Amino acid sequence: MKPKKDLIIFMPSIEKGGVEKNLFIISNYLSSKIKNIKLITTKNQKKLFKNIKVISPKSRNWSNSNRYIKYLVCLVILIKLLMYNRNVVLFAFQANLYCTIIAKLFGIKIIVRSNSSPSGWSQNPIKKYLYKSILKLADTIIVNSNDFKKQFRLYFSLNTMCIYNPLNKSEIIKKSKAKLRYPFLKNKKNNIRILNIGRFTDQKDHITLLKAVNLIKNKIKFRLVIIGQGINKNFIKNYIIENNLKSQVKIVNFQKNPYKFIRSSDIFVLTSKYEGLPNVLLEAAALKKFIISTNCPTGPKEILNNGKGGDLVKIGDYKTISRKLIFCFKNKKYNRSKINNVYNSLYRFDLEKNQKKYLNIILKYLEK
Repeated sequence: MKPKKDLIIFMPSIEKGGVEKNLFIISNYLSSKIKNIKLITTKNQKKLFKNIKVISPKSRNWSNSNRYIKYLVCLVILIKLLMYNRNVVLFAFQANLYCTIIAKLFGIKIIVRSNSSPSGWSQNPIKKYLYKSILKLADTIIVNSNDFKKQFRLYFSLNTMCIYNPLNKSEIIKKSKAKLRYPFLKNKKNNIRILNIGRFTDQKDHITLLKAVNLIKNKIKFRLVIIGQGINKNFIKNYIIENNLKSQVKIVNFQKNPYKFIRSSDIFVLTSKYEGLPNVLLEAAALKKFIISTNCPTGPKEILNNGKGGDLVKIGDYKTISRKLIFCFKNKKYNRSKINNVYNSLYRFDLEKNQKKYLNIILKYLEK
């Protein structure tokens, strides 16, 4: 399909996480239906995108640059493109405020996708005012959970459109069957296998999980694997060493195929302070793993059906997490009922259905 306008997707910082995973899924689906799509980013990963023209700066490697430097570089590229062609629609995955201002200055339509709950980044009253004043200029704001939608209304008095993260359940199951060469996760008798996946940042709050397992290290046999990387890695490693957890807790760098690790675990634990709609919980549910998660804004409560599909705890409540880990280990039947509850409700995140929602909203602007 060749609509009247071209589509520009804006995602300056492509790292390793849920937002990037959604970018790949959504962009590649759109490119199978729409011609002339451009992606502006600092990391040129052409192999990951099909029929999309990836535009990135060539002068240096930007991987270790500050996020705002990446934004600035890509915004300059965006402005240059718009100076030659304004017959476009802008789809912003990041830098939503800057993109909205530029879109309005050039008189083009913009679709903004917000990725994480405003409760995590809008406590500053000045920041809150700026977001409210600028984002109301966007033509459509997309969020990825209904609680997220309510928060945007509460914080900014703005209406949004909820589209769930598209979940490719069949691909996850297929990839999970790959052989895992990691003896640490072998299922030994009376050994519970716990998994966490996430960037090493304050948002993900790995210390709460480590405090929880520190309380049970002499009570039950367990093995914890934390997959991720980021600025807090040394802090996390030091906590493990200082609390004599090295034999029970291992850190693994981000994996291209994390699903084989999920398949080989018993319990998935998320300790985030805030989210949007955490992909890792959807993936753990798709592989029928029991989930313990903080009841953070937003996403976990919605995914886990208000606690019917997994256990929800208060943010930072490591004592309750430790008790639930012990309880789950002793009550496998209890685990199974909640596992089935969330698994049977994953139709909400159906790949094709949610991809089509993105396509329909974008086509509405491309064909005008």
